[in-house]
Amino acid sequence: MVLPAGFSLPPLPYTLVLLAGAAAVSAGFIRRRPPVTARGILGLTPWMAVGSTLHVLAVIDGLPAILAPFGGTAAVYLTTAILAGTTWLAVDAARPTAVPRWLAVGGGVLLLSTTAVALSIGAARGTLAPAWPAAGLLLTVGLTAVGWVGLRKLRPAATATTGVVGLLALFGHTLDGISTAIGVDVLGFGERTPLSRVIIESAAALPTAETIGVGWLFVLVKLGVAAGVVVLFREYVDAEPTEGYALLGFVAAVGFGPGVHNLLLFTVVGG
Repeated sequence: MVLPAGFSLPPLPYTLVLLAGAAAVSAGFIRRRPPVTARGILGLTPWMAVGSTLHVLAVIDGLPAILAPFGGTAAVYLTTAILAGTTWLAVDAARPTAVPRWLAVGGGVLLLSTTAVALSIGAARGTLAPAWPAAGLLLTVGLTAVGWVGLRKLRPAATATTGVVGLLALFGHTLDGISTAIGVDVLGFGERTPLSRVIIESAAALPTAETIGVGWLFVLVKLGVAAGVVVLFREYVDAEPTEGYALLGFVAAVGFGPGVHNLLLFTVVGG
């Protein structure tokens, strides 16, 4: 099994709506072929987190019943992609040079709105617990800075070529690693992704499990993988910037999205 626990398709009508929306957005991108740049990927950063906040709302029953299936484990990826893709195409048709800015604005407004709703639900239920998530965010910033400085010294060409997208990839996977470690070692949450569980279970078999916990190994693996990807993508981004930035942005989202999900969920439901 390679899919996260709880991964399932929404009811058929919702699945059809999502497939139709994805097909329409894909056709729009094929027809218009908008350029993919580092600034464009950076503009998509809020959207990487929107899917996370929507899923948290679905988990805590914060979405209207008619919309809840769109925030499910499987559906939320397509939901977010359709919303972000539609915004991108609309701005590209009206004002192509403003795509990064308006992508960020649109995603930022939706991100703030969904986060505010989740926090208000947590406050109403008396379950808000922001201390550990805040500590995790600060630790992520510090560890990412150390990792990026190290990469700049060891592989300056890689950091120069991948730029802010490479930094975002490193930050996103560091955030995922640290938030997972806090959830497992401190707050008593489990890990739903099979591969991640294997890493955590491997750490649990080590003598350090009782003294420093099991999440540290996951953090190291995430840091190592992200740093390796940044180095490996240097030539790809240099030779094919459109494809390179798009794929590196996807790698960043794979870490950043789950990390944001963890922090918001821990904040809202406590531990």
